[in-house]
Amino acid sequence: MSDTPHDTSSSNKMWGGRFANSPDAVMESINASISYDKRLWRHDIIASKAHAKMLCVQNIISQTDYDSILSGLDAVYSEIEQGKFTFSPKLEDIHMNIEHRLSEFIGTAAGRLHTARSRNDQVATDTKLWLRDMIDIVTTLITDIQTVILNRADEHFDTIMPGFTHLQSAQPVTFGHHLMAYFEMLNRDKGRFIDAKKRMNECPLGAAALAGTVYNTDRFLVAETLGFDAPTRNSLDSVSSRDFALEYMAAAAICAGNLSRLCEELIIWMTPQFNFIKLSDAWTTGSSIMPQKKNPDAAELVRAKTGRINGNLLALLTIIKGLPLAYSKDMQEDKEALFDTVDNLELSLTAIKGMLSDLTVNKDKMRHAADSGFCVATDLADWLVKSLNIPFRQAHHITGSLVKYAEDNQLTLENIPLNIMQNIEPLITSDIYTVLNVESSVNSRTSYGGTATSCVKQQINERKASLCQK
Repeated sequence: MSDTPHDTSSSNKMWGGRFANSPDAVMESINASISYDKRLWRHDIIASKAHAKMLCVQNIISQTDYDSILSGLDAVYSEIEQGKFTFSPKLEDIHMNIEHRLSEFIGTAAGRLHTARSRNDQVATDTKLWLRDMIDIVTTLITDIQTVILNRADEHFDTIMPGFTHLQSAQPVTFGHHLMAYFEMLNRDKGRFIDAKKRMNECPLGAAALAGTVYNTDRFLVAETLGFDAPTRNSLDSVSSRDFALEYMAAAAICAGNLSRLCEELIIWMTPQFNFIKLSDAWTTGSSIMPQKKNPDAAELVRAKTGRINGNLLALLTIIKGLPLAYSKDMQEDKEALFDTVDNLELSLTAIKGMLSDLTVNKDKMRHAADSGFCVATDLADWLVKSLNIPFRQAHHITGSLVKYAEDNQLTLENIPLNIMQNIEPLITSDIYTVLNVESSVNSRTSYGGTATSCVKQQINERKASLCQK
């Protein structure tokens, strides 16, 4: 055996003696995540500072090394913030990029920072820290939209429009009542994000690669420093679980679905056939060939992004489903899907806020549609039940006959002569006309959560008060 020392000039310096050669270019490309996980840089440095603090408190590193690490991390932070930092794919990810630059600033003390941790618990911690902040942003955006909804609903609490089932005129409601339905959807969406944040608020750092560490660490100190409720309780689960990301993405998919439904209605309502609303040039585009067109592109794009957000959720569910414990490199693929979901949900919410603030309402067109679609047919049937004690199924049949007569003769229900009504049901009196107008119909719906203007106003006021308290 030669006494000549092993030549390490061509070895992979990140991995040391175990690997004799640097990775092939293709392997480097597929293995590196720095192109997208660099957005975790701020949270990686924050987590590293908390870890270094704990190592010093526990006498695992010296005060001198701790001070040096802190000053070096501050220098790295400043470089990245000022756009002077060079991110290298050869160093794979944000963790190694920062550690490498730290070593250039402070030398061997940088190598002590990685004591009692692994990139496995690092990335889980960084992603949780980042996602907590993103949840704060998304819940703020939802609250902003809810504020706009409350203001627009208050403006139109008594603006009558047809309510639809199967996109067919059903019963009259108010536009304010319709908008408040989306307030409630968004309130549940916000609750899901808040719940997800509570569940994810346990700190993985200190779980190390998968089995914990031999060092006398204090994971509770790290958790407290980073604002977590507690450290995670199982080291295997700490590094191998991404259910916190899945939960955010599931909540995002539900939220995006609700936004898409609203966009679908905006798109329909903007058509000349409906003409219920208008959006300004700020939220529409023209056609390259048809000069009369005003296309609701913003609403259409938000509607489309729902498919993208749903696809990201399915992608991560598929990535996770067959992985044995603990960490596998497959899990690196979580971030692009998660980041894309966060970005597109925030963009969609911002666009929704803009469109709701911008839209103008064609009250006359809404009212005309409510008047012309036999929306008060149920009120007629209910009158027969309440006033004449006719069983509802029979009342339903009588009402259907009256609707057919009105349709055949191009009349509204309130314009059918009394004698014609009595030919179909002799017990009908002139009192029936008191329920055959849309105002009476709307304001008779006084059950809790109903569309009566008094109920809508009460709901708006209650929600305004609850929103102010949060």
